[in-house]
Amino acid sequence: MTQETRVVSDSMGELEVPADALYGAQTQRAINNFPISGQGMPRGFIEALLLVKETAARTNEALECLDGDVAQAIIAACEETAAREDLLAQFPVDVFQTGSGTSSNMNANEVIGTLASARAGQEVNPNDHVNFGQSSNDVIPTTIHVSAALAVQQQLLPALEHLADAIDAKSQEVGQHVKTGRTHLMDAMPVTFAQILGGWASQIKQCTARIVQAQDGMLGLTQGGTAVGTGINTHPEFAVNFAANLAQKTGLNFRCADNFFAAMGSQDAAVALSGQLKTTAVALTKIANDLRWMNSGPLAGLGDITLEALQPGSSIMPGKVNPVIPEATCMVAAQVIGNDTTITVAGQAGNFELNVMLPVIASNLLQSIELLANVSTQLADRAIATFAVNVDNLARSLDRNPILVTALNTIIGYNKAAAIAKQAYAEQRPIIEVALEATDLTEERLRELLDPAKLTEGGLT
Repeated sequence: MTQETRVVSDSMGELEVPADALYGAQTQRAINNFPISGQGMPRGFIEALLLVKETAARTNEALECLDGDVAQAIIAACEETAAREDLLAQFPVDVFQTGSGTSSNMNANEVIGTLASARAGQEVNPNDHVNFGQSSNDVIPTTIHVSAALAVQQQLLPALEHLADAIDAKSQEVGQHVKTGRTHLMDAMPVTFAQILGGWASQIKQCTARIVQAQDGMLGLTQGGTAVGTGINTHPEFAVNFAANLAQKTGLNFRCADNFFAAMGSQDAAVALSGQLKTTAVALTKIANDLRWMNSGPLAGLGDITLEALQPGSSIMPGKVNPVIPEATCMVAAQVIGNDTTITVAGQAGNFELNVMLPVIASNLLQSIELLANVSTQLADRAIATFAVNVDNLARSLDRNPILVTALNTIIGYNKAAAIAKQAYAEQRPIIEVALEATDLTEERLRELLDPAKLTEGGLT
């Protein structure tokens, strides 16, 4: 079935667009030129782009650079588009497009112009009105910063706080239990679950603090720099007023970038934020793998804990249950680490006055934030909050752990303690039995010295 079309034109001539499309010629050229991935710009990016356009119209109206009726029509069109799924579908431009993101900027200008024209009863031109005092070169970097800062604030930080709270709550529930510690995956001195979980919580809280610090760098905006950072064709007060208006609208402390040339020619703040997302991915991998190892078994593994059974683990082995949430967490972490590599390489594409890999930075950055937020919530609710401690398994491992002899080092010396440990391991006997034979220490004294719970407190014996 042939799709109905209409003819539109731009500075390069005429071409056909779908009859029901709200966009115009420049968007259609991008659709024709970039049939690459079928992956459009992220929804969060489009919503932030609409917010940037809305804020620009408000600012330009207040500065008397736009007619009030035109500005209000643009504002209403932006708000309507952000609120309607069918209108958000009017942004089909591929992520892999022109490196400045001009195609996405014009996509927004054209859609907003069409809707605003209908509201105003007069032409609202995509370039002359919707894009007044703006350039793709300041709009797209600004949109990257706005979308990422909002996503961090609204999605990631609450999710990480929830995860840290879940770890702290679990520590209160099971923290008293003592287990064999492990270094190099080998038996080591005992630790409590409170100590293990406290380490996890500290990791997440440190990651959160680093992300907040990196988020602050994203609050500096290029808007007002226009084409190359000089602010050509925009009101001298536009940049400061735009940032203030956006801060009031969002509750985040957006401000003008310290230097438009640095902010447009580089994407250092985005690279820095991505680096902290990568660090968070590494932390989540450590926690997820600890859970997987402790859950391993249930008979031939460590069996320290049992994770909640969420789904059958095999299509051929009945009764098998796998640690699916930790596994999903590790895959998310791998994706985020890969995204960081892409963002790092893209961040190097600052050629003179403009970075020319902006769309892929935006896409990968927002994907990383969303993935980390979603999987942190699942890890908290479906793995950490619900695992059970296998107390009997912990006790058996502690009883057979020859490394407990470390507590005797200061009393009998390292070499004699090592000999006792080797004998206990070779004969598969409790360390206290061998130590009772090999030293003149009483059983009462040995039980005191080798008490696993007391050994978790550190200090000299």
